[in-house]
Amino acid sequence: MRLLLWSGVEALPPLLSGLFVSAAVDQGFLAGRPAVGAAWSAGFGVAMGVRAYAARAGFPYLAGVVEPLRDALVERVVRSALARPSADPAEVARLTEQVESARQLTATLLRTLRGVGVTLVAALIGLTLLAPAVLPLVLLPLLAAGLLFVRLLRPMVARRRTVVLAEERLAADAGRTLHGLRDVQATGTGEEVARALAEAAQQSAAASRALGRASALRALVVTLGGRLPVPAVLAAAPWLLAHDALTAGELLGVATYLLQQLDPAVRTLAGTVGGWLLDLAVVLDRLATVTADGGPPGAGIAEGGRRDVSGPDRPPGVRSSASATGGGSASGTQGAGVGAESVAPAGEVRLHGVRYAHGVGAPPVLDGLDATFLPGEHIAVVGPSGTGKSTLAALLAGLMAPAVGTVTAPSAALLPQEAYVFPGSVRENLVWLAPATSQERLAAAVRRLGAAELVARLGGVAGALGDPGELSAGERQLIALVRTYLSPAPLVVLDEATCHLDAAAEERVERAFAARPGTLVVIAHRISSALRADRVLLLDGGRGVLARHGDLQVLSPLYRELVGHWLDAGRAS
Repeated sequence: MRLLLWSGVEALPPLLSGLFVSAAVDQGFLAGRPAVGAAWSAGFGVAMGVRAYAARAGFPYLAGVVEPLRDALVERVVRSALARPSADPAEVARLTEQVESARQLTATLLRTLRGVGVTLVAALIGLTLLAPAVLPLVLLPLLAAGLLFVRLLRPMVARRRTVVLAEERLAADAGRTLHGLRDVQATGTGEEVARALAEAAQQSAAASRALGRASALRALVVTLGGRLPVPAVLAAAPWLLAHDALTAGELLGVATYLLQQLDPAVRTLAGTVGGWLLDLAVVLDRLATVTADGGPPGAGIAEGGRRDVSGPDRPPGVRSSASATGGGSASGTQGAGVGAESVAPAGEVRLHGVRYAHGVGAPPVLDGLDATFLPGEHIAVVGPSGTGKSTLAALLAGLMAPAVGTVTAPSAALLPQEAYVFPGSVRENLVWLAPATSQERLAAAVRRLGAAELVARLGGVAGALGDPGELSAGERQLIALVRTYLSPAPLVVLDEATCHLDAAAEERVERAFAARPGTLVVIAHRISSALRADRVLLLDGGRGVLARHGDLQVLSPLYRELVGHWLDAGRAS
């Protein structure tokens, strides 16, 4: 109400402009009294000063309208993200951006509409007071323009929404492709994925062109409502002047209303405001749609530290929860998990009907994968290049969600092949995921993983790491392995995280992790890793076979071939 009050004060100059011009001409300059004309002009200047003060005074009340809206939208997005049992941090990030867009669009629209709306209403009231004879010449085309604008809004909103959805699909497909680029290259499906991305890009471009064609019709609105009244009044002016329906000053006053108030207001409404209004309608509709009934795919957290990452076909036995936790990723990425009250025992890992493909139209790297890892079990994952081993690691850590099926697992720490080390002290790097680690536990972990010599060479745990690039790849892996070992995560996934260590160092690391409380999953690149594991998961053709090493040699010709390849490579080295 206060905002409306100050907006009414801002309407004074548009309301008075034509009246003051008419008075200045008829009562002042044409009457031979220039001082009177100047006084009327000065009065208009005072009114403009009052308007400037009103615009400044009303601005804080604008924030009082916009900020509560933003807070309500943020709360809705967060609640829906916590309630939906799937994990897509990118989707939640996009929703957060849309909330900020809604806030900015609402503020801009209110600020602009406040000025444009009061200007339009004030100009029409001024015309009525000054020259009611010209009202039909102004109102008829203005009414036609308004009806056309309303008629165009629905198709333009629909086309703008199509553009947003096409852009979201393109961004999501591109993100999945980049994340799984290694598997795409290994499986030789680059051309298929590229065609799928090109199709998504073409759909986005087509949607933008369709919106552009619809938006071009707004020019007709401006022509009807803002431009047509001017020639109409000019054409009628000789007759109006001859029949004393208008004076010369009143004609100039009418021109002032039309050229300085009405035409700019209509152009702003049909052009700038029309575009912003479309964007706001689409953003709010998108937020309402994806946050309804539990909201969009997003990051949520599981009760008891468990995490359930589910695809669209989540079985009814898995129910969503809205508790809190925090998983860590030794790669430097905070683990993204979604909450679920799972039927699996605590610490158990279950994959049910998991399907995942890198982009629309690409063949799935995992298709109907089922597996169960027992609490505290040591699992080795093997398979030819491109069979989805790294994809499985990301799914277990909650960094990606399956397209179909569920992944139920405790909070995980994922360590990829390229270890992350940052400038700072050695201790800061080692205890990054467990800052409260005691000196005794830290020293024991360094010894167990064979990193004592490296830490001593760096000046002990108090030593400084200046440029991490001065460390070898193996040394960076050792630091990240100690960090992961100390993390509280009950599930550790090593995605070729020891590939830069020699066989002896790798064995020491894997035995230390196997003795650590919790479940260990190792993406293996040596036969020795499979031999040390409790069971081996062989990936091939999107599915998997989970068994002991000896049993797999009997069950799978592919596994026997892999073992032979590893043995031959070991003899050659």
